[in-house]
Amino acid sequence: MTLTEGRTGSAGAGPESLLDLATRVAGWARDGEQIEAFVARGRDTEVRVFEGEVESLSSAESAGIGIRVVTRHRQGFAYAGSLDDDVIAETLADARDNAGFATEDEHLGLAGPDGVVPVALDLWRDELAAYPTEAKIEQAIALERAVRAGDRRIRQLRASEWGDAAVESAVVTSTGIAAASRRTACYLSAEAIAGDGDDTQTGSGYSVGRGPSDLDLDRAAADSVLRATRLLGAVKPRSTHLTAVLEPRITATLLSILAGTLDGESVLKGRSLFAERVGEEVAVPGLTLVDDPTDPDAYSAATHDAEGLATRRNVLIDAGVLAMFLYNTYSARRAGTASTGSAVRAGYRSGPGTGARAVSLVPGTASPEQIYAQVGEGLLVQSVSGIHSGVNPVSGDFSVGAEGVLIKDGALAGPVREFTIASTLQRMLSDVVAVGNDLERLPSSASGLTIAIADISMSGQ
Repeated sequence: MTLTEGRTGSAGAGPESLLDLATRVAGWARDGEQIEAFVARGRDTEVRVFEGEVESLSSAESAGIGIRVVTRHRQGFAYAGSLDDDVIAETLADARDNAGFATEDEHLGLAGPDGVVPVALDLWRDELAAYPTEAKIEQAIALERAVRAGDRRIRQLRASEWGDAAVESAVVTSTGIAAASRRTACYLSAEAIAGDGDDTQTGSGYSVGRGPSDLDLDRAAADSVLRATRLLGAVKPRSTHLTAVLEPRITATLLSILAGTLDGESVLKGRSLFAERVGEEVAVPGLTLVDDPTDPDAYSAATHDAEGLATRRNVLIDAGVLAMFLYNTYSARRAGTASTGSAVRAGYRSGPGTGARAVSLVPGTASPEQIYAQVGEGLLVQSVSGIHSGVNPVSGDFSVGAEGVLIKDGALAGPVREFTIASTLQRMLSDVVAVGNDLERLPSSASGLTIAIADISMSGQ
């Protein structure tokens, strides 16, 4: 067993709230200077068990501040993993020094209020803070036990885990932005190894939620068992062209890549295949793609973006037509438009970039089984590999390794593996023949559902 307990930073400000602290720092702006203070505090726990015993347990708390200073079209940034007053003062001084050495850019400047009212979201669960470590361990052990009991072919588990996080943050600027937010999240996950003779396959299942009462242990266990056992006996298929049905997890992966080609920074840098195509038809009419952080059920839901602007529902592709790109304040100024409330950042250690928070397709009306029946002959894709090297966001070329189950006579048939599927992102969007109704919330910036895409090249033997 490995036990790790860590604490980084300090509260420093005593009873002072994060919003009050950020407000105080932003108030130190000098004449002709803009200051942004981003303050965050969090705690997380991860429990990993193996064969009924705790293999590792880690618990950590962190707190820190990131400060941006903009003066004379130059920007400086500095951060510290402490909220002590003397450290904050040093961090501000470092940010000012960095601004003095920065390159001048006329588009630099902090966000200002844009009049969009934030949506009220309840993303915090007090029950998570009160949930004892012993109960978290028991949940991970119970999940392992349930997976083992799910099928006699389950040989062992690579992992059975509990994880959780609670994050609070505030961002205040001398230009009039003041926003605070907090959220909790937790999960159960298991990766099982199934065997039949010399053949072994792995499969993972999970459940996510805001608090412990949201988690479904039985569903996580059943999903892990199904995905591990379903591929036993898989063979290498013959090369052909067919209709591929993507499971929700695979669709979510595809949407994450697609969203990366629709952010303003990628477009401005010439790294998007959709540049200068706003208003054009880029997908079938039955496909609508949105980024909606105001959806409380989305894992990455948020009331404000990383610059303190209210998040909003952005429709990226509307009934097949490219409607817009995502922007933060800087990329919007370069593009001659307004921020879409899409600033993101990796905590207090970084400045804001641009990106999607909660991208998904608008669900259709068909169940997965109805889609199988509609397809008739095809392939259900359960997992893919090489996704980052196999997809080119500029050309749209798509070629990845895959595993799955063939569809015959409208029903799932034999499992297959060791093959690649290929097309282009442009063709895939235009070849969607069915959109499922099974929206699945995933622990990422994308939600998934079942979709069917015609004319996919499958290269096997």
